[in-house]
Amino acid sequence: MIKTVLIDDEPLARSMVAEYLESYPQITVVAECNDGFEGAKAIMQYQPDLIFLDIQMPKINGFEMLEIIDRQPAVIFTTAFDDHAIRAFEQHAVDYLLKPISKTRFDQAVTKFLDTRGLAADRENTRKLIDDVSHTGGKLERVVVKTGTKIKIIPTASIIYLEADDDYVKIHTDEGTFMKNKTMASFEEQLDPLQFVRVHRSFLVKIDHIIRLEPHEKDSHIAVLSDGKKVSVSKNGYARLKQLLGM
Repeated sequence: MIKTVLIDDEPLARSMVAEYLESYPQITVVAECNDGFEGAKAIMQYQPDLIFLDIQMPKINGFEMLEIIDRQPAVIFTTAFDDHAIRAFEQHAVDYLLKPISKTRFDQAVTKFLDTRGLAADRENTRKLIDDVSHTGGKLERVVVKTGTKIKIIPTASIIYLEADDDYVKIHTDEGTFMKNKTMASFEEQLDPLQFVRVHRSFLVKIDHIIRLEPHEKDSHIAVLSDGKKVSVSKNGYARLKQLLGM
């Protein structure tokens, strides 16, 4: 049995996909979800082989949901995205169904999944798509993280600084510290450069949380932050700060 979860805030769209799936007795719908929060919980609970995922949903969107899933299932996106986003899907060989969904196009997508089921390349293509999409558009305004079984939305306004930690980034906020499986380079590219500055290879700091700078060894400095934390500032990081602050 192939388990699938339908994640879409439009009941009509979910019912259409469920109806089309009646032609595939080997595929069983184990859950239907209205948003990304429900979708993430259903994926953790049922460990489906395949999900049909809408992109534009309330609370968290489809890409944000996928970012917090540890073991991603195969994905067929259901979307009303524009041509630019569709080209991104096609570039990464990730299948999508453009709304309104036709039965012919649906059958093509499901047949492709059945033919390539279990291939690691499919999940890798989805991961590359998420990375590409996260690097386009406006500046990052929030970060979605998972803490245990709970999902938390962190506004970038509440971030004090970010710290590299192997394959993760520690996000230090006024509510505590959270982990995100993402690179510092990705955060540096997405965050507003007028608010956040890379002061060291391991630290990305929100400028208005810097209380003072103290000289350290050789050409390095220490930044004292509003929460009392002291972070290293490299020679290049100090130059960036001086330029940004007009020092």
